[in-house]
Amino acid sequence: MMSHFTHLILPTFLVSACVCLLILATKSLHMKFAHRRADTSAVQAAHHTPTPRIGGLAILATLPLIALLLPPDAAPRFGLLVVSLFPVALAGFAEDLGWHIRPRNRLLAAIFSSLIAITLLGIWISHVDIPGFDTLLTWAPLAIAFTAFASAGICNGFNLIDGVNGLSSSVGLVAAGSMAMIAHQAGNVPLTEINLMLIGALLGFFVFNFPLGAIFLGDAGAYGLGHILSWLAISLMIRVPEVTPWAVLLIFFWPIADTFFAIYRRRIAGRPTDQPDRLHFHQLVMRALEITLTGRKLRRLTNPMSTVVMMPLFTAPAIAGVLLWDKPGWASVTLFAFGCLFVATYGIGLTLAQSKRLRPDCFRMRAQMLAAEWTTKAAPRHN
Repeated sequence: MMSHFTHLILPTFLVSACVCLLILATKSLHMKFAHRRADTSAVQAAHHTPTPRIGGLAILATLPLIALLLPPDAAPRFGLLVVSLFPVALAGFAEDLGWHIRPRNRLLAAIFSSLIAITLLGIWISHVDIPGFDTLLTWAPLAIAFTAFASAGICNGFNLIDGVNGLSSSVGLVAAGSMAMIAHQAGNVPLTEINLMLIGALLGFFVFNFPLGAIFLGDAGAYGLGHILSWLAISLMIRVPEVTPWAVLLIFFWPIADTFFAIYRRRIAGRPTDQPDRLHFHQLVMRALEITLTGRKLRRLTNPMSTVVMMPLFTAPAIAGVLLWDKPGWASVTLFAFGCLFVATYGIGLTLAQSKRLRPDCFRMRAQMLAAEWTTKAAPRHN
C-alpha cells in the first residue's frame, strides 16, 4: 500500500519541485514584475523582501501529468476539469505579472471557470442536507448558480489565506488528504489517486515556500488550487452520495471562515468588501507573536511560526470532516462548534493585535479603529 502511495505522489512532487527550481533559477528575468506590483509595501504584506510569486505554476504544471497517470476511464474527465481552470488561472497570472486585475474581475473569472466545469462535466451541487433548500436545488438553474458561486468562493478563500509562508499550501494539503481518505473509505479509486497526486504537487511547492518563503503561490496558484480542490469536492459528493456537504464544509472550514469573516468585518467598518486589510486571522496571529515574543524585526521567524501555530486550528475541522463524512447531523453540529471557536479565537487575536493592555470594547469599534490605522496605504488592486 505504501509503495502504491509513493508511486502516485513522487512523480508530481518531482515535477513541482523542478518547476520551483526553474523559477528560482530564472529569478532575475521575472522579479521586475514583482517590483512593479510593490508587494512589500502593500497593506497586507507579511514579508519585506521581493519574492517570486509565480510558484503556483509548479502545481498547475503537474495537472497534465496527473491526467496522464490516471486510468483511461478517469483521465478524460480530469482533463476537462483542467480545461475549465484556464480563465481563473489566467486572471490570477495576469495579476501576478502586475496587470492589476481587480478582485471583482478575478472573482468573475472564477465563476466563469466554474460554469465551464459545469458545462464540460455535467455535474453540480444537488443537495446540501438542509430541508427545504434541497428542494430548491432540484431546480437546475438555481443549483448551477449556487455551485458556481460556491466554487468561486473557495477560490477566493484560498487567495485570502495566502498571506504567510506555507498556510495556503498547508490547507490545500489537508483538504486533498482528507478527500483522499474519504474517497478511499468509499472505494472511489480515481478520486483517491487524483488527491494523492495533488498532494505530491503541493509538497513539491511546499518545501520551497515553508519555512523560508523562497517562492510564493501567487494569485494564479491560489485561485487555481481553490478551483481544482473545490471541484474535486463536488465530484466526491456526486460520485459518493453518502458524503454529506457538511463534512466538505469542515474540510474547507478555514478558507470559508476567513472569507465570511473578512466580508463581515469590512461591512461593519463601512468599507468595500474587496478592499485589503491586515485583519485576517493569520495576520493577527503573526502580530500577536511579534507583540508577545519576537518584536517586528524577526518577521522571518514569526511569519512561518504563524502557520505552525494555526495548524491545529485548520487541521482539526478537516479531521472531523473525515470522521463524520457520512453523518450529516453530527457534522453540522461540529461545524457550528468550530464556527463559534473561530469567532472566539479571532476576538482574542484581535485584542492582542491591538494592544497588550486594552479596555473592554465592542467588536465594531475595534475593527474600525484598526481598519483606519492599517488601511490608509491600501492599494485597491490587492485583496
